[in-house]
Amino acid sequence: MFENSYIKYIGADDHDLDLFESQYPLAHGVSYNSYVILDEKTVVMDTIDVRKTEEWLKNLEKALNGRTADYLVISHMEPDHAANIQKLCAMYPDLKLVATMQTFNMLPNFFDIDRLAERKIVVKEAQTLPIGKNTLQFFMAPMVHWPEVMMTYVPEEKLLFSADAFGKFGTIDHDDDWVSEARRYYANIVGKYGVQVQNTLKKLAGLDVETICPLHGPILTDDLGRYLDLYNKWSSYTPEEDGVLIACASIYGHTEQAC
Repeated sequence: MFENSYIKYIGADDHDLDLFESQYPLAHGVSYNSYVILDEKTVVMDTIDVRKTEEWLKNLEKALNGRTADYLVISHMEPDHAANIQKLCAMYPDLKLVATMQTFNMLPNFFDIDRLAERKIVVKEAQTLPIGKNTLQFFMAPMVHWPEVMMTYVPEEKLLFSADAFGKFGTIDHDDDWVSEARRYYANIVGKYGVQVQNTLKKLAGLDVETICPLHGPILTDDLGRYLDLYNKWSSYTPEEDGVLIACASIYGHTEQAC
């Protein structure tokens, strides 16, 4: 699993989930990704689904190795990424929450967090947060694919925490072709928000990115141009290959024969 001197993966694979969001079939489960940045300040990048809370907490404890958690960055409020926010806040009473205003508007609908008003850090477009040798820079990504979503860039590491963007179905320990399951994930989860994805891609175009850390699927470090090109095609509704699609309803098969 990817990690560097500052950033460690603490997520978990879910091999037993057969339907993502109770509707999309999973042949090989799904991963819930979470990360810890170990600098002068420690930063937890999102929590994970309640189905894997115990494993996540063990991974977190191992990564922190006796240190406390200073910040929790909340990229996205869906339960598969946010289920353990209240638990983490209870574990670390001085933990600060870093998120968009939309996220903080949503939080009380999900959790009862002690002293929320004094613990929250509301961030805006391109705002930075120094954590030691590294800096976090935040970029809003509304409707990719919820209104509160944001991405986090670490310029010193040339690394982008991309929220649900660039994610895919399938566990990390299952070796398969990224494109097919990423395409299916995009089409079902993000697909109708093409304009918003295009806006976000343009916003991030000037960043020097060598690593993409999504909330589902593997960390991407090689051939990033390929993934970016595919996202650009999918979000601009540009065919990956030229061709002709004939769609028909054919009760007895005769219309299909005529085609």
